Amino acid sequence: MKSAAFWGVLAAILAGGLALTAVLENEYYYNALYLILQATLMAVAWNILGGFTGYVNFGSAAFFAMGAYTTVALNKALGLPLPLLILAGGAVGGLVGFGLGYLTLRLKGVYFAIATLAMAIVIETFISNWTYVGGARGAYMLTPDQHLWFNSYIQMLFMVMLLLTLAAVAISRMLSSSRLGRGLAAIRDDEVAAESAGVPTLRLKLVSTTVMGAMMGVAGAPFPYFVTFVDPVSAFNLFIAVNAIAMPMIGGTGHWIGPVIGALLVGSMQEIVKVTVSSELNVLIVGVMLVVFITLAPQGIVGLVRKHWQRRKS
Repeated sequence: MKSAAFWGVLAAILAGGLALTAVLENEYYYNALYLILQATLMAVAWNILGGFTGYVNFGSAAFFAMGAYTTVALNKALGLPLPLLILAGGAVGGLVGFGLGYLTLRLKGVYFAIATLAMAIVIETFISNWTYVGGARGAYMLTPDQHLWFNSYIQMLFMVMLLLTLAAVAISRMLSSSRLGRGLAAIRDDEVAAESAGVPTLRLKLVSTTVMGAMMGVAGAPFPYFVTFVDPVSAFNLFIAVNAIAMPMIGGTGHWIGPVIGALLVGSMQEIVKVTVSSELNVLIVGVMLVVFITLAPQGIVGLVRKHWQRRKS
């Protein structure tokens, strides 16, 4: 997709979201769309490190929770508006990502994955014992009365999450096609060969973990206003981490559009099943789809499309 067409599509989606808030009043749809967009943002963020660089991160929920609890802490201390809380959540997530990368990126494969999981457990334990943000009991967040020109606060949150997700997709696309993205791809394909060729592998991996952490922190920052009650169980939910890994793999980790496709497909199915059958089946849906795609299409939906296209051309 050419740059002009890409930005035109993003602008059209944003305009469509604004138009939707003017004609649709049922708040359920905004709740469902918010969750789908949140999952999309998390999938795009995970792919920056897991897809572009090849380092599997099991600690996605920790970065998400850091953004959420940054909002809780700063709202209690300073009463900052949502835009500043989102920036703060991104900054904290980015710093944690940089620290994690600096300490663990010399590890590879399963050792790095275990290190990220251990980091998530350590942060969850710390939050559970931090009484200022509610600790294990959790904390309530009052929804502000002001919601700009929107009819309800959930409409405004939907538009905020839509804007953040579109920004993340744009960053992911620009990163994948840049010199930095080519360096990350070289690390993913063969890190030793990339380093021998002069690629600054550690520096690029630190950039990757920082961007990933910042995006996940941004995704978590509005979460307390969405649920109005945050505790470690909800913020560090394993389901968040599972979705962040499964959606890019189902869509395809080798391309920036893969996580978007996977998140929209899986997220939509989860919301439909939640209403028509039971929310308890959501994890089962992700698990079954992940097994199917890993077995039959390890390159994801994008890989299937590319393979079909190459066959047609030949």
